[in-house]
Amino acid sequence: MSGHAAKAPGQMRDPRRGTLTHPRRTGLALITPAVALVVVFVFVPLVVAGYISLTNFPLIGDYRFIGFDNYASVLADPTFWDALGYTLLYTAIVTLPILLVGYGLAVLVRSNRRGATLLRTIFFVPFVIGLTTLSFLMLLEAQPNSGMVNVALKWLGITDGSTAWLVNGPLATGLLCVMVVWGASGLTMVLLMSGMQGIPREVYESAEMDGASWWQREVQITVPMLRRTIAMTVILSVIGSFLAFTQFYILTQGGPGSDTTTIVMAIYRRAFVQLQLGAATAMSLVLVVITGLVTAAQFWLLRERS
Repeated sequence: MSGHAAKAPGQMRDPRRGTLTHPRRTGLALITPAVALVVVFVFVPLVVAGYISLTNFPLIGDYRFIGFDNYASVLADPTFWDALGYTLLYTAIVTLPILLVGYGLAVLVRSNRRGATLLRTIFFVPFVIGLTTLSFLMLLEAQPNSGMVNVALKWLGITDGSTAWLVNGPLATGLLCVMVVWGASGLTMVLLMSGMQGIPREVYESAEMDGASWWQREVQITVPMLRRTIAMTVILSVIGSFLAFTQFYILTQGGPGSDTTTIVMAIYRRAFVQLQLGAATAMSLVLVVITGLVTAAQFWLLRERS
């Protein structure tokens, strides 16, 4: 036996010189581009935004350092809290229906029976089209007397066909929520369907032989085994709702008045209407913190439990 132990094949560091061996150098080389992108497009903008939020940056003209005055102003602004409250209400309204509709569609199309592929395509098309296109379509179809929404409701005898959906806060909110559930459920369907197809068929067959009904198999097998996927879809839905802007800007511009003003809409108005970029950036960073806390709470509530 030699007096020096042989170097293990998987050893990652030379004990004599402390240098990185080839596998670790390769790993670092592979992750460097991703780290660089995160630094350039996440950390640097956050640092710049943090600095701007500490100034009275007016978008046009000179600015000066004012410390935390913007944050004090934002937290004392009732408009900010009204917009945040409306955003929370909107999030609470759409999150569960998106999950339930997406789950129902996934159950409908998860098998490979005839027509399933066509149904998947039909249900996923609204998400592919995107909220911008859907919002413009809804803007046309929600018009009094001429839009298909009113025509259909009049045909069903529900309304007189002249309802002005977009100039009434509760009606506009309801219409927006229905449109968002319709547009976003397709993604939830695809994610849940992928998880369902990964569950071994033998598990269902064994439960069926034990006399479990369809509902029992769904509740006791499918839902528990989809826990992580369900958690991911809920978190994506909540984050998307917190950042909602496009549909509100196109359909209501935050109106009537400020009845449908989300937090991102309030930030937009502060930055590009009132030209107070420093205060708007402070609002954005407060939103980042709130969204981070809500997401962390969801991770904790939806975590795996032994």
